[in-house]
Parts: sequence; C-alpha cells; structure tokens
Amino acid sequence: MKCVISVLGKDRSGVVATIATVLAECGANIDDISQTILGEGRMFSMTMMVTLDPAVADFNTVQERLTAAGEELGMQVIIQREDVFQMMYKI
Repeated sequence: MKCVISVLGKDRSGVVATIATVLAECGANIDDISQTILGEGRMFSMTMMVTLDPAVADFNTVQERLTAAGEELGMQVIIQREDVFQMMYKI
C-alpha cells in the first residue's frame, strides 16, 4: 500500500533518522523523500512516499507509531493512503 507522510515542525537533529527508523521497524520502504527548511523560523518540512507491507504492520499500527514519534520530536506527523491523498486534490 502506497502512503504519503508529511512531517512539519521546528527544525532539530534526528528527525529523518527517527521517522526512517519507525518505518523500517514497520517493514515500510521509503520510495521518495523531499525535505526543506522554511524561512528564518527554521521550520522543517518533509514529505515521503512510502510503501507499507501489511504482512509486517497494518496502516493503523504505522500511524500510531508515527504519531508517537512526532510527539517525541514535538512535530506534526501525518500519514495518508495515497488514494485518499490523490482524491483530496481532485475535488
């Protein structure tokens, strides 16, 4: 299952490593990644396209793990199924 993950918050070290570790532990593959630092406020923004392996971890488990990681980092982490993400922008 393809998913889009968005991460946003104040820039700090270890963000990519933390999110990538959660995904690896859940058996997900990172297909594409883009990140940037926005403005002088040093806001970190990252978008990932990932493929989940439901045999290893289901969507809800990955979502819960990413939410917990986001709370630890003090950042917003959102995961959406690609089909839902695509439909949002067709309307």
